[in-house]
Amino acid sequence: MNALEDGAALLARIRQWAGEFGFGAVGVADVGLGDAEAGLAAWLEAGYHGEMDYMARHGMKRARPAELLPGTLRVISCRLDYWPEAADPQATLAGGERAFVSRYALGRDYHKVLRARLQKLADRIAAEVPHSYRVFTDSAPVLEVELGSRNGLGWRGKHTLLLERNAGSYFFLGEIFTDLPLPVDPPVAPHCGRCTACIDACPTGAIVAPYRVDARRCISYLTIELQGAIPESLRPLLGNRIYGCDDCQLACPWNRFARLTREPDFAPRHRLDEATLVELFAWSAAEFAARTAGSPIHRIGHERWLRNIAVALGNAPSSPAVLAALAARADDDSALVREHVAWARDRHAGPR
Repeated sequence: MNALEDGAALLARIRQWAGEFGFGAVGVADVGLGDAEAGLAAWLEAGYHGEMDYMARHGMKRARPAELLPGTLRVISCRLDYWPEAADPQATLAGGERAFVSRYALGRDYHKVLRARLQKLADRIAAEVPHSYRVFTDSAPVLEVELGSRNGLGWRGKHTLLLERNAGSYFFLGEIFTDLPLPVDPPVAPHCGRCTACIDACPTGAIVAPYRVDARRCISYLTIELQGAIPESLRPLLGNRIYGCDDCQLACPWNRFARLTREPDFAPRHRLDEATLVELFAWSAAEFAARTAGSPIHRIGHERWLRNIAVALGNAPSSPAVLAALAARADDDSALVREHVAWARDRHAGPR
């Protein structure tokens, strides 16, 4: 059997092993991402990365896989579906007294789950064919959507996420950089057409053009990445979204085909898919730490958790419970929390 046949046979086994480890699909791309550098540079130049300084600090390394792992010839991308069986997200968004948490964050931190699976797959490959490799799950500057759009896992949607006809966009991506000269997968044609549902659905207008997001306006950025105060002009637009935002995905027609995850770790914890703002706002720092342990929410800390919920309470329908919850934290130890609580109380005191 020649080298090409050997590579194809190995890739077939890799797909089989990946399925056994719970991955939904596998794609292989080469490392030639040079034509993606201009778009990345323009995005950074426009300041769309906001306070995510690491984006600019890594620069073009994102488009140069061999700079992360010298000798890299291929990138194996793996898809792990995360859409959980949970309370109806649209009903939660419509009910202003309930808290909306992005569906990906309802269960265990995907970094932990995905990285462990990738490591097992990489080790299994190494047991068959020794290779130099490294696994990545948002742990280094990797253009994962760009890679996924080149290796047949999907196409880049106008919201900048990867889309697949039979899975929508509710999945995580992880990568294995390897020096194995595996055959590469062909890209798939895009299927967004003239649809602008994701752009029209964005509450803050963060999708400033097809395939371009200004993170400074994105609710996921504002509730997760932003360290300080949320800009006042954007606070009313957050509604009851306290951690992330799924609106662009919820509006996407292709997500009618999203698959329920088979991963128990992604099931909702502590009723985060149906909890009220008032009950979550009452969590002490110790309760927050205990209940978000092992969750992606843990990394924002209790202070920003309260900041986000204070904004949502300011947007919630007025009720004695909402007003009492805000009054209880009016003198919070954190100046950041006090500021957002004061704003929320003013919202309920003045004309809505």
